[in-house]
Amino acid sequence: MGIEQKIATEITIDTGTNELLCAIRDRVAIITLNRPEARNSLSDHLTPALRTMIRTCGENPDVGVLLITGAGTAFCSGGDVKGMGANRDKKKQDMSYDEKVADLQERQRLLTGALVSVRKPTIAALPGPAAGAGLAIAMACDIRIAAESAFVSTGYLRVGLSGDYGIAWLLTRLVGTARARELMFTADKVDAARCERIGLFNRVVPDAKLQEEAFAVAKSMAEGPTIALRYMKDNLDEALTFDFATARDHEAERLIRTTMTADHREAVQAFIEKRKAVFKGK
Repeated sequence: MGIEQKIATEITIDTGTNELLCAIRDRVAIITLNRPEARNSLSDHLTPALRTMIRTCGENPDVGVLLITGAGTAFCSGGDVKGMGANRDKKKQDMSYDEKVADLQERQRLLTGALVSVRKPTIAALPGPAAGAGLAIAMACDIRIAAESAFVSTGYLRVGLSGDYGIAWLLTRLVGTARARELMFTADKVDAARCERIGLFNRVVPDAKLQEEAFAVAKSMAEGPTIALRYMKDNLDEALTFDFATARDHEAERLIRTTMTADHREAVQAFIEKRKAVFKGK
């Protein structure tokens, strides 16, 4: 990815479009959806750039955490509803059913699929609403920190669609079967306070402090032992699908691997010396 400029400890990344901004500061990649006039809805420019930034930041050894947020007063309102009408891409209109399915599957794999697969902590900072695919993107992150004025809606019911980007899978695992069905079947707006109560948001903060607090959480994680964090994600992912004995055995393998790392030795030494550990991802 192309580096445009460096200001102090912040590196600005060229995303190929001003509809998506990206900067790396203190090992945190801050990825900002930048269509505030359209509530940061996905577009033919923003979405491919976002897919690229998820992949490149996920692979970049200088990045410890991905922090995804939205410009203005929204996180992401999902797909551009106006683009679903008569003016939509004629090339896609001319596709066969099977081609349309394959196209969407590929786009999903490279967006929420790639985000879930990132082996680094990922955080969504929601300054406002997240709906439809925008909600799926937020849920594909490990942690969601929201402003008090934020809300979510699955949204698909309102446009006569069934859901995409893994929203049903993600929602069910975050809030449970009954609530997931309620939110999908009603498309109700759910305010930040209720989102926190049902486990959809990890924490809710005053609007004015959202970016500061979300970055502080991200920076703290980015300073952590990257190998151990990667294995933690593996363990947590397997907890959803593997039986206890298998997951427990895999945990044991990964823990032994981390005992062999320089970061583990540094953590032990720092504990003995009563100082903060300095991890190097080795």
